[in-house]
Amino acid sequence: MRHFREPRVPPGQVVTSKFPVLHYGAVPPFDRLAWRLRAFGEVEEMVEWSFDGFMRLPKVEMISDAHCVTRWSKLDNRWEGVAFREILARIKLRPEARFVLVHADGGYTANLPLDVLDDENVLFAHKYDGKDITPDHGWPLRLVVPKRYFWKSVKWVRGIEFIAQDRPGFWEMRGYHNDGDPWKEQRYSEE
Repeated sequence: MRHFREPRVPPGQVVTSKFPVLHYGAVPPFDRLAWRLRAFGEVEEMVEWSFDGFMRLPKVEMISDAHCVTRWSKLDNRWEGVAFREILARIKLRPEARFVLVHADGGYTANLPLDVLDDENVLFAHKYDGKDITPDHGWPLRLVVPKRYFWKSVKWVRGIEFIAQDRPGFWEMRGYHNDGDPWKEQRYSEE
């Protein structure tokens, strides 16, 4: 198991032992047979996984910290899932691909630079603390990006769109900072 422990708590954060649930809209239903994850956009060929196909991909475990824009931090979260780099190894990116727009159920999106996601500590998690992630925390699949505020760790992931030009995601269009780096306290766009 890999541990990612740099300085633990960014400025302005308070450590909690709880795992608060925050999201916009209702928890989407999960249909195992209908569920698909697509990698598309600036790729040579779109790739799509069924739920069972995705679950057959090699898994990794990691422990990382989570930092929410609402000022809580939860330390030592144990995740299991498919590394983002595993997805990259299974697609052929076009040279123009520099950013990613992660799509989720309910029309939710979050944008991230490709180089932020292409890191050994980024994964698509399906387990938390040895158990399936609960629906309110993103079952069946949640992106985990420890170096960004937790809104960038998209719940209910359904699509990975590789793009040439950055496009703001759901919260970024509503005033959240485009980068969301907790160490720089990039909470809102006017900061």
